[in-house]
Amino acid sequence: MKNNPSKTNAQKVKQQNQSSAQGLSQEFASETDVQEVRQQNQQSAQKKSQQQQ
Repeated sequence: MKNNPSKTNAQKVKQQNQSSAQGLSQEFASETDVQEVRQQNQQSAQKKSQQQQ
């Protein structure tokens, strides 16, 4: 297949997007401490409920 910008290989694009998405999800997962996020969410919820009273 010649390199023709007007013709897009949909399968190739899907593969590139998929591999890109996998790279992103792994990157974010490695940087996120789930326990810490849950704790912050809980503290935030407590502050909101205290402010509403």
